[in-house]
Amino acid sequence: MKILYGMQRPDEGEIRVEGTPVGFRTPADAIAAGIGMVHQHFMLADNLTVLENVVLGSEPRRGGLALDFAAARKKIKEISDAYGLGVRPDVPVEDLGVGDRQRVEILKVLYRGARILILDEPTAVLVPHEVEELFDNLRGLVREGLTILFISHKLDEVLRVADEITVIRRGTTVATVGPKDVTSRKLAELMVGSELPSPETRESTVTDVVALSVRDLTVRTGDGRPVVENVSFDIHKGEVLGIAGVEGNGQAELVEAIMGMRPCEVGALTLGGADISHWSTLKRRAGGIGYIPEDRHRHGLLLESPLWENRILGHQTRRPNVKGPWIDRSGARADTRRIVEEYDVRTPGIDVDAATLSGGNQQKLIVGREMSGDPVLLIASHPTRGVDIGAQAAIWDHLRTARAAGLAVLLISADLDELIGLSDTLKVILRGRIVADVDPANATPEQLGSAMTGAGEGV
Repeated sequence: MKILYGMQRPDEGEIRVEGTPVGFRTPADAIAAGIGMVHQHFMLADNLTVLENVVLGSEPRRGGLALDFAAARKKIKEISDAYGLGVRPDVPVEDLGVGDRQRVEILKVLYRGARILILDEPTAVLVPHEVEELFDNLRGLVREGLTILFISHKLDEVLRVADEITVIRRGTTVATVGPKDVTSRKLAELMVGSELPSPETRESTVTDVVALSVRDLTVRTGDGRPVVENVSFDIHKGEVLGIAGVEGNGQAELVEAIMGMRPCEVGALTLGGADISHWSTLKRRAGGIGYIPEDRHRHGLLLESPLWENRILGHQTRRPNVKGPWIDRSGARADTRRIVEEYDVRTPGIDVDAATLSGGNQQKLIVGREMSGDPVLLIASHPTRGVDIGAQAAIWDHLRTARAAGLAVLLISADLDELIGLSDTLKVILRGRIVADVDPANATPEQLGSAMTGAGEGV
């Protein structure tokens, strides 16, 4: 996809747009040819507004000089209304959740007049009714003559939305099929050579020992408005507590408050019996909290640094990364090799930059890092977002194994099957409050989605 969008040059082969051979040196060349891309990891400037992000590089001008923001705002509103994107032009991007950021990216591409749209894992952050809305929008775009490349590892969605399916394994095309000629199971076999993995966890490993206790936690915005309100729960050793909610209902703020990254009001916050309410983030990490962030590029990795340096991040006070007051390079390098082997991180070596790895391998490196050092609690925020089936199955296996060994896990996910399959206990968050307790043994994605949107708060 990077080649089709002019971010990378091909070594050989040919690309044709409407029958004409093309060669792209930059994304601007691809845009000029009518190709737009919505990346799995969004390309937005947090300190700019939605409007400024959308027009960046394509600023409308009045009289050839002054920026015509009125014209831009009008065009953005027309596109947003036409495709039901619900984008607010004057909101800073840093205030948006992941789902809203995705809609801004789609609008940004449409604003530039793209006729060929590349969508990389577009449903990773959406709940079922939002997926339906997106599919309706995509069908509308197709009816208007646009071509859409839909990249996804959610096979049921591929079968529903695609007119033709191309399967790629290890960089090679292995099949091109019609959606009526293939099943999810067959697609999975073509992709990874095995059956579609399941997140299902059968045996209970929950103990009576409380690993994390949260009481009356509230997070407020700068103007005093609560985004998390009076949240309380316990997570026991050997337990996965799942939090289900539509993006932007306080999940991110809850996680950041527990990590010490965001100020909060809390009645009690204890880890292994110790009051950590006033601990710094570094001390909480050293005290045994592992953290898989929802955005691996923004909060999980230094993309331009080698893998062994990324192994140290967040663990710079503990062995094998330090010896006395000094960074222990040989210890960090040796442990990075262990993680690469145990977690099947596919890389030519530990000295390559993290940016050169695929998203799935980046995620496996983070999971391996956060599982190291015998954590008491693992906060897993969208741990399999945007990774392929093979990496997804591997991450599920590691979570199950760690859970069986007594790890407590706080799981935040937009994948409802993942939440239902992995969780021992399941809570629903809506507008910053816990509104429902759901039994994962009997819940369906439809019931859970209903509770998440407020239609079934009594589940």
